Amino acid sequence: MWWKILSVFLIVYTLIAGTLVPLKPGVTYVSPESARSGEQVVIQLHGYNSFYTKSPANEIRTWLQFDDAHAIKGDNVRVLNDTTLEARFAIPTELPNASESVMLNAIIDHPNDGVSLLPSAIEVAKDTIASAAAWQASAISELHVKKDFSFPYRNVIYESIRNTYFHVPMWFVLMFLFIASAWYSVQFLRYSNPAQAAKLDASKGQSLIDFDRKAAAYAETGLLFGLLGLITGMLWAHYAWGAAWSNDIKQLMTAVALLIYLAYFILRRSFDEPEKGARLAAVYNIFAFASLVPLLYIVPRMFASLHPGATGNPAFGSEDLDNTMRMVFYPAIIGWSLFGFWLAQLRFRYQRILDRATGLD
Repeated sequence: MWWKILSVFLIVYTLIAGTLVPLKPGVTYVSPESARSGEQVVIQLHGYNSFYTKSPANEIRTWLQFDDAHAIKGDNVRVLNDTTLEARFAIPTELPNASESVMLNAIIDHPNDGVSLLPSAIEVAKDTIASAAAWQASAISELHVKKDFSFPYRNVIYESIRNTYFHVPMWFVLMFLFIASAWYSVQFLRYSNPAQAAKLDASKGQSLIDFDRKAAAYAETGLLFGLLGLITGMLWAHYAWGAAWSNDIKQLMTAVALLIYLAYFILRRSFDEPEKGARLAAVYNIFAFASLVPLLYIVPRMFASLHPGATGNPAFGSEDLDNTMRMVFYPAIIGWSLFGFWLAQLRFRYQRILDRATGLD
């Protein structure tokens, strides 16, 4: 009973923290987004969830950065409002590499908001105009690091980063439930032998048909969480990628995996003899679970993907979660997993009652 209460508590905690904890300040875009080497340009930097007016302009520092050894520090910083800064940059004549143009990151160091960065914020094209400006080595230092309970700001996904606590745990629950389903299918086949069936202890609630019911209940609940994971992923993709379905390799493999398990339930209902159908369904269930590994973890690593960790790793990398997110993400996995097992148990008990009421047990 205690784990059911824990699941509710963790899900409520996830809902509250996942939706109410604010994001750290960030930079959404700069204007203009292009410049030429050798010129001085005044750039407006537009922040997100920022409070630029809380610090004097002379304490705010800005840079355009190519790498750790090449950066341009802004001067004449002006605070226009809480979300807009203005700074002047003297672009050096020579680019930091031999290309015709480079992309520079925009960095804001604010005493109150901390450090904000926008990757590839402005493109600088090569020109022949002379200038005395030069690249500064190790110019970025003594940054203000904001330490509070807030989620990281990530360009492109913005507030939708909160979906991490609802979309990703669905796949953990799916795997846990499908593992349990495959285990009960193995147990069903194991005890289908009359010699092994004699070892079942009815006093402990063990029966051959219950193994089949549990396998179906856990597979059914796992399929439900898989559909929820697919739906939440499509909503996230619509916001971040511009389309709910983009034929991403992980989307395709997930759809195939769910269809395989959907066929499991069709197979169960394709036989007039329940015992024969249960035995064949158990065999199919084991092979269906075996297919999850290549579909969800091997094949996605062989193709480019829009998902985080696409470069050879189908899961999250260390750069995708910070310590604040882990304080919500890990409880979310535990809470949703316990809730999933609770639902599977309820489904099993309901099916057992229904079979007894209809005389099938």
